[in-house]
Amino acid sequence: MKYRKILSLVLLLTGANSHLAFSAGDRVPASANESKYSAVADLLEQCAGCHGDKGVSTSSEFPILAGQHFYYLYVQLKDFKSGSRKNEVMGPIVADMATSQMKLLASYFSEQEWPAIGFRASDAAATQGETATGAGQCVQCHLGGYEGNSRIPRLSGQHPEYLNKTMSDFKHKKRMNSAAKSSLFVSYGDDDIKAMSEFLGGM
Repeated sequence: MKYRKILSLVLLLTGANSHLAFSAGDRVPASANESKYSAVADLLEQCAGCHGDKGVSTSSEFPILAGQHFYYLYVQLKDFKSGSRKNEVMGPIVADMATSQMKLLASYFSEQEWPAIGFRASDAAATQGETATGAGQCVQCHLGGYEGNSRIPRLSGQHPEYLNKTMSDFKHKKRMNSAAKSSLFVSYGDDDIKAMSEFLGGM
């Protein structure tokens, strides 16, 4: 009888502890995540208006932010704020943004999963684009698979229309926050730039 009472008590305690551990573990990540980004909740809602929920842009005009590298995103926000990267929409949004807010936004989007946009380049565009990116040695900075790293953005799977505009803006010096890119794209024709954007978007 004494043995049975002890066994019952052990089972009761271990069962209760397991339940408590599971419940607590189940709740902590959600509450921690909400607390981490609560300071920029309004800004995230504003971002979603163009860049989609969680940075998953469904419009080819606006870049995918979900899964983009933290440091790259942070630097771009800083450049918008300083004016070294000009944009009539982003400029006013970041004008009063604190460094801590920019870091939180960059962190939030970098933690999301990069989406598949389902774009496929034509065989001709893919061949021309691959040749053009090879000539520019783009892989040296953007790495194999063009997934980037840290301050270097991911290009693969990004919206081709956005990539085309970005490269064209560098070429025509409408975007000025990377002198090296401006120098590089001056040597490319518009057809090569379009092909590269489709090649990268279709990866």
